[in-house]
Amino acid sequence: MSDTNKPNLILEPLITLVVPALILMKLSDPERLGALPALLLALAFPLVWGMRDLIRSRKLNLFAALGLVSVGLTGGIGLLQLDNQWLAVKEAAIPGVIGLAVIVSGHTRYSLIHALLLNPKLIDVARIQQQVSMRGTTQIFETRLRTATWLLGGTFFFSAAMNYLLATWIVTSPAGSPAFNEELGRLALLSYPMIAIPSMLMMMAVLYYLARTVRILAGLKFTETFHPGARHER
Repeated sequence: MSDTNKPNLILEPLITLVVPALILMKLSDPERLGALPALLLALAFPLVWGMRDLIRSRKLNLFAALGLVSVGLTGGIGLLQLDNQWLAVKEAAIPGVIGLAVIVSGHTRYSLIHALLLNPKLIDVARIQQQVSMRGTTQIFETRLRTATWLLGGTFFFSAAMNYLLATWIVTSPAGSPAFNEELGRLALLSYPMIAIPSMLMMMAVLYYLARTVRILAGLKFTETFHPGARHER
């Protein structure tokens, strides 16, 4: 991955999370922008950023696409002034669908656990498979992969449940009102420390579980599982 395509860990959350939240919380009053213009302006930031990433990478990224869908649905709920329950459902549906896809894919040839955590562009999967075959631990390794699939799916189900609970707790005002916008901004800010960070830690735990599995069953250290080219880049 070139430097231009690597995510900016400071600028990206600033543009897609902090700035939109501040717009919703500070500019939604009628004497300022008003509820509808503030909502549209706030949603424009993550929407434009997501479109920029899609254009620069020149390929459809599942998570980026779902992010754009989520932004569009939030805008639709606000514009159509739908019941707040739809917002909670939307917040839970995106990670819920991903979690379901992870679990279902584990029973197909196109397992998402391989795409996300055992990416053949980065990990020397062939070497791992050769090692477990030589050691006669292939069956145990496959069982551990299925366990990791359920664990990874569980992180998304956790996110879905927390998203739903947080949305129903924070967003109580009618859609289209300044109060709704302010609550939406507060939801965005709170979702990062309360949901995103715990989910990230859980995914790191799954990655550790896989690394430990490879070390025990394939006899390879974590650094030895990378492709030679990837090790050189690191």
